[in-house]
Amino acid sequence: MSYSTVVVMGVSAVGKSTVARELAQRLGVPFAEADDFHSEANIAKMSAGIPLTDADRTPWLAAIGGWLREREAEGSGGVVTCSALKRTYRDVLREAAPGVFFLHLTGSRELLQERIAARQGHFMPPGLLRSQLETLEPLGADEFGTAMDVGAAPAELVGEALERLSRA
Repeated sequence: MSYSTVVVMGVSAVGKSTVARELAQRLGVPFAEADDFHSEANIAKMSAGIPLTDADRTPWLAAIGGWLREREAEGSGGVVTCSALKRTYRDVLREAAPGVFFLHLTGSRELLQERIAARQGHFMPPGLLRSQLETLEPLGADEFGTAMDVGAAPAELVGEALERLSRA
């Protein structure tokens, strides 16, 4: 395949972690969860329902970019989750790892609201979904990646993602 690293992106509750974990397993590459790169201050803000600013996200994106750069440098490849809501955020990740492929998971507002309301044990409150949807800039035609609707079961999504990656 012509990629070495993959960012599974999208707003909260699209299933980034589920899809990314299985994709990494099927590809036999390392997996990382972007939430693990957040500072305690960022987690506290989000837990309180306060959207992060670009300044809050800068060190977080740099850390994720560093992880991607290391995976590309060692040639292992890797899959990481990251909301990557804005093109400028994706540009930071691309600068760190030029070969990164973005797998943008999408879904209807109604589906995402159902999923986020049913989720337990996550710091992201349902109220921040609106903010994320308003911030989201879908992949541009010139960005290396693809968008997929999350209406299918995770195993089907991963199968389709593998097909799209092989064609990339």
